[in-house]
Amino acid sequence: MSGPQTNENELLPEGTQGFKVGEKKTIDEYHQMDAGDESLQRYKESLGLGGGKDLSDPNDPRHCIILSLSMSSPGRAPVVIDLSTPDAEKNLKEHPFKIKEGVKFTMAATFKVQHQILSGLHYVQIVKRKGIRVSKDQEMLGSYPPNTEKQATHEARFAEEEAPSGMLARGHYNSVSTFVDDDKKTHLTFEWSFDITKDW
Repeated sequence: MSGPQTNENELLPEGTQGFKVGEKKTIDEYHQMDAGDESLQRYKESLGLGGGKDLSDPNDPRHCIILSLSMSSPGRAPVVIDLSTPDAEKNLKEHPFKIKEGVKFTMAATFKVQHQILSGLHYVQIVKRKGIRVSKDQEMLGSYPPNTEKQATHEARFAEEEAPSGMLARGHYNSVSTFVDDDKKTHLTFEWSFDITKDW
């Protein structure tokens, strides 16, 4: 059975009213900003440009590398979805994970940024049941500098969610998720599935 068919435009984040994307600068441009200006120094530090050896791999052109997604629910060990291996996406589609109806849970993404500042990373998720779209959720994860030896990876925690409950909510769901930035550049798109169940 094929996965959910999703229009590419569906996976783009919807704009935030009143939000304007700022001017983008390269890492070199940030480093060349007036070193004698304390406020600029603090601004650069807030961007994570305070020093440390850059871990960017010159042989890997990827800008943002999504390493894993995790789901935490009170009283249970986190479920970690490893996205760093070649077979990760296949395993996700073939092995749905269970979510107990009505529980609260929090998702988090672990990722690495290379070469340049990553501006306005979004997570967009389309959920379908029996081929019909039941939700589109998006989360603004923010902007991040390239990782250094001081911070080898970034983690972004999403807003807490609550699984639907009731007999009609139980069943199998298919999802397509994507990580996309302000430039509408997609860094990862993957299909996965989950089951809403009466109990764990």
